[in-house]
Amino acid sequence: MTVVWINGAFGAGKTTAARELIDLIPNSTLFDPEVVGGTLAHLLPPKRLDDVGDVQDLPIWRRLVIDTVAATLTELGGTLVVPMTLLRQEYRDEIFGGLAARRIAVRHLLLAPAETILRARIAARETVPAAPDGEPRRDQETYDRIEPYRNALASWLSADAYLLDTSGLTPYETAVRVAEAVGSGEAAPCEIVQTPEPAGETVAAGVLLFDEYDRVLLVDPTYKPGWEFPGGVVEPGEAPARAGVREVAEETGIRLRELPRLLLVDWERPEPPGFGGLRLLFDGGTLDAAEASGVLLPGPELRGWRFATEQEAADLLPPVRYERLRWALRARERGSALYLEAGVPVAGQAA
Repeated sequence: MTVVWINGAFGAGKTTAARELIDLIPNSTLFDPEVVGGTLAHLLPPKRLDDVGDVQDLPIWRRLVIDTVAATLTELGGTLVVPMTLLRQEYRDEIFGGLAARRIAVRHLLLAPAETILRARIAARETVPAAPDGEPRRDQETYDRIEPYRNALASWLSADAYLLDTSGLTPYETAVRVAEAVGSGEAAPCEIVQTPEPAGETVAAGVLLFDEYDRVLLVDPTYKPGWEFPGGVVEPGEAPARAGVREVAEETGIRLRELPRLLLVDWERPEPPGFGGLRLLFDGGTLDAAEASGVLLPGPELRGWRFATEQEAADLLPPVRYERLRWALRARERGSALYLEAGVPVAGQAA
């Protein structure tokens, strides 16, 4: 099962090219995630929709896109062609990572006509597509989306997707180029580690590693949004501390000589679709300058790493992970481990 995700700015011609493409790729089906956005207009209270600037900012939209793609491919098989602008890297991580967890390969292609072409196409439109709530979208709103596209292209998008300059191409010619890139393997599947979604509660072990300035090592996974600590799920029959050592070696190339000391145990409440479980953080100690400069990121699981202060980590980590880090640092200072439930210390341990 495969997804051909056709990305690009508004006005790039994604949908028209996708309609041509399904005639060129055998056993392919078109799925437009705008349908999910339109459905949410009927499911959610208007106030909830007004709270976000874009339907993609709704977690339910991203989850439904993953689930709908997976369900459609299970029903039909073959290839699903998905024309959808996707400019926020954390949303790309969440959606593509969620599909990878379902063993669904994603080929990410970007239609990238020159900006002058984009603006000319927008200006030439006689009608403006309706927004998910059914209201007409103003021309200016479409122009306003060019800047986020430009920023994404300069920061991460051009490195993540297979680029096609479609400035002088018709929708059919664009579809032919896409089909050729997919068929030849030039547009290869995204390198995302396929981490199966858990079927029950899990135990995960993370390891905090520090540099000589007492900054903590964070890594940037490709398969989920937000930064993280080195670590992962404890395998059946595996000791948590040893799982942390194994994950550190696999993710960073650093081989710890001693078992790390426990800093924190946090019980994560099950919140569907997640099952929750125990999250442990260990103190892996301070790396010397040579070790700190020699961090490696083998394989496609991680795209980057950095050392961060506690304050910097607050802007990088999702809130639940930052709370764990904050309390783990307090435990490290006082020399005794903490037990948390849903990120909150129990039985007066915060003192």
